[in-house]
Amino acid sequence: MALNKRSRLITHGVARSPNRAMLRAVGFGDDDFEKPIVGVANGHSTMNPCNAGIQPLVDRAMDALKSAGAMPQVFGVPTVTDGIGMGTEGMKYSLVSREVIADAIETSVNGQCMDGILVVGGCDKNMPAGAMAMARINVPSIYVYAGTIKPGHWKGQALTIVSPFEAVGAFTAGKLAKEDYDGIERHACPSVGACGGMYTANTMSSSFEALGISLLGSSQMASPDAEKADSAAESAKVLVEAIRRDLKPRDIITRRSIENAIAVVMATGGSTNAVLHYLAIAAAAGVEWTIDDIERMRKRVPVLCDLKPSGRYVATDFHAAGGVPQVLKMLLAHGLLHGDCMTITGRTIGEELERVPAEPRADQDVIRPWSNPMYAQGHLAILKGNLAPEGCVAKITGLKSPVITGPARVFDSEPQCMEAIMAKKIRAGDVVVIRYEGPKGGPGMQEMLAPTSALIGQGLGESVGLITDGRFSGGTWGMVVGHVAPEAQQGGLIALVHEGDSVTIDAHRLLIQLNVDDVEIARRRAAWKAPAPRYTKGLLAKYTKLVSTASRGAITDGP
Repeated sequence: MALNKRSRLITHGVARSPNRAMLRAVGFGDDDFEKPIVGVANGHSTMNPCNAGIQPLVDRAMDALKSAGAMPQVFGVPTVTDGIGMGTEGMKYSLVSREVIADAIETSVNGQCMDGILVVGGCDKNMPAGAMAMARINVPSIYVYAGTIKPGHWKGQALTIVSPFEAVGAFTAGKLAKEDYDGIERHACPSVGACGGMYTANTMSSSFEALGISLLGSSQMASPDAEKADSAAESAKVLVEAIRRDLKPRDIITRRSIENAIAVVMATGGSTNAVLHYLAIAAAAGVEWTIDDIERMRKRVPVLCDLKPSGRYVATDFHAAGGVPQVLKMLLAHGLLHGDCMTITGRTIGEELERVPAEPRADQDVIRPWSNPMYAQGHLAILKGNLAPEGCVAKITGLKSPVITGPARVFDSEPQCMEAIMAKKIRAGDVVVIRYEGPKGGPGMQEMLAPTSALIGQGLGESVGLITDGRFSGGTWGMVVGHVAPEAQQGGLIALVHEGDSVTIDAHRLLIQLNVDDVEIARRRAAWKAPAPRYTKGLLAKYTKLVSTASRGAITDGP
């Protein structure tokens, strides 16, 4: 096997004999110094179902790497679980963990001069972090997704992690019995695996098939199922072949392949977080990509899949119906996929899709036929206006009318807002504004699943708007607008909204507007003063100093 020069620097020559001696201590024999060293980034954690099933996948991948002639070396990476951290101070670390994981992988691979990387992760930030690290390091790499959770069930209702959050609002509003409230909580998560709708983890894993850095058909497999471990082993074999070919991430992650990825995000009704993460992945790969490209793609791509949070089905249903390969083939057949983009297998995405039919099977309705999409255009709209001149992200499907003008109900943090919702102080027609939760202000752009789910549980999902410089969970739906930029902490207009001001969200006109005259806005701006940072020591303080605006992906290594 042809070796990458990085390993030769470690393992060959008299001057490098101390390096060889140390490697012998971890199991290297004479023949092993001729093999490529492959790092296996292991995101296993017993703290959360998303990552609790990873170790068996790592074990299978390690065995397959050895059988294929590589010398695998495993190292751990941290993870933060959004579903557990949601609504707590721990949630501030969620987006921050994306940067920490990417940095950890870069440190391990570059610090040990490895020849390739196999990344295994499960929770939301694991995927973009792994892709960012791959693009930065640019040695042959593959992503192995830990897999989705299986749906829970209670009284004939299919459950996901969002179900307990919505149950809180419904129970508070007197619409749900205590027996059902408890039953939903106890049955929502029946197995290991990531949250089961087209939420952020499944959105990013799906898009990685289109991007070309994961195996086709692998993203929606259930974590406990045997096919998931088989896929991990196959991924290892493919990676070793990519090392032989010297096929690197920046050969795969291009502007055109990112367009393929975003096309899948739109077609499957994926998470708003994909906007933020693909800005960051593109930056890591040196690819020109802006928030306006998202809107360009939205106008071209229909929503083809009836998936939660706003639809009916979960990831395992999607997989059984043909999954991402079926959607990709439909996009390809209708000119919305670049079939010539390279994948980690060494074949183009078009070649990989040769045996997939152009239309979905008639015995399922998870994936709609091209002639009858869920929506004619994508669901992630980029709104602009005086409240967000840099742009913000709205999820506009699943609503009767994505337009509202109403009085602002202003909160300087998520907990303040949640108190008001639980006290039933929010009324139909209100526009809730949650600010100082942006990349710097939060810090870390907390996800607003708790307040949005509570509003839905109280029956206000269609009639209350919500605007924030923070983020939303992939499980959020409703009249919600996030990633408002510039954020409040940096003097964005969202900082100057007063209680009762008229605010407009109009997805038809792609508009987000504070209806206050310029003279009054100037008066408020002159009186405004940035709050002191919430953290002055430790990781969150470092992040606050480094992080970019959300419109650039909330990255920490940019100019």
